[in-house]
Amino acid sequence: MKVICVTGTPGTGKTTLAKKLAKQLGFQYVDVQKLIDTNKIFEGYDKERDSKIVDTDKLNDFLIKEVIEKSKKKGLVIDSHLSHYLPKKYIDEVIVCKCDLLKLKKRLVEKGYDSKKVTENMDSEIFDVCYNEARENKHKIVTYSSD
Repeated sequence: MKVICVTGTPGTGKTTLAKKLAKQLGFQYVDVQKLIDTNKIFEGYDKERDSKIVDTDKLNDFLIKEVIEKSKKKGLVIDSHLSHYLPKKYIDEVIVCKCDLLKLKKRLVEKGYDSKKVTENMDSEIFDVCYNEARENKHKIVTYSSD
C-alpha cells in the first residue's frame, strides 16, 4: 500500500490536490481535519488563533492505528497541514503545496481568517514551515504549486 501525504500552509490548495490525486490513483482520501473533529483528537481551543489545539503525537498514533494499519489494500492520500509529522516509515511521499503569496492572502481572506491569522499563515508560507518540517523528518518531498 502506498501512502501519500499532502501538506502545506492553509489555503495553498492541499484539499483540491489531495482529492484529485486520490481519484486519479484510485486511493482512499483521508481528511485529517474531519478525523480530528469526529474523534475529538484535540486538547482544547486556541481562541486567539481560532483553531483547535492538536497534539501531533496523539494524532499520529490515531492515524497509524486507525487509518494506515487498517487500510492494507488501498493506497491513501492524507490531506492535512499536519500530515508531514507522521513518521517516515509510514509515508512513501510528502507533497508540499505552495502558492503565490498574493493568491494565498486572497484565499485566506475569502476563508474569513482575521488579519492576525492571515499574517501568521503568510509567514508560514514565506518561511516554508511545512517543507522544512517535512525535510527535518527526512521525508521524500515533492513540491506542488497551485498557482
